[in-house]
Amino acid sequence: KINQTVDIHCVTTWSLLDQKFSGISFKQILDLVKPKKEAKFVIFEAKSGYTTALPLDEGYLLENDVMLAYEYEGSPLDPDHGGPLRSLVPQLYLWKSVKWLTKITFLDKWERGFWEVRGYHQRGDPWLEERYSSQEPPKRRDHKIK
Repeated sequence: KINQTVDIHCVTTWSLLDQKFSGISFKQILDLVKPKKEAKFVIFEAKSGYTTALPLDEGYLLENDVMLAYEYEGSPLDPDHGGPLRSLVPQLYLWKSVKWLTKITFLDKWERGFWEVRGYHQRGDPWLEERYSSQEPPKRRDHKIK
């Protein structure tokens, strides 16, 4: 179990600072699962079918505060906030953190997730204000992240 205090950011321009989550480090999941060398992307999927994809090679998923969260402020994660389990990637907008997580898939190619097929940015970095796919360089608009 890891405990992290993180800031979270919504694409609609609000942020919550110093939020306390507990869970399992995503790096620990990678150590246990040992994805094949061909795996370049991770798909997080919710029970509803909601998905988002992130690249393994850009480093976001390897940050120490990325986790599968099951507690918030010392209590079990409330269903309204994604409980019993959600992915949490605090460096990116919250649409890249999947509530009600039920499945993690490692793939060799990128797939657009729920919001990306609706015109949101592939990466979603709040510090770069990456909100919409129209902000992506032309190379990014195909299936590659880099």
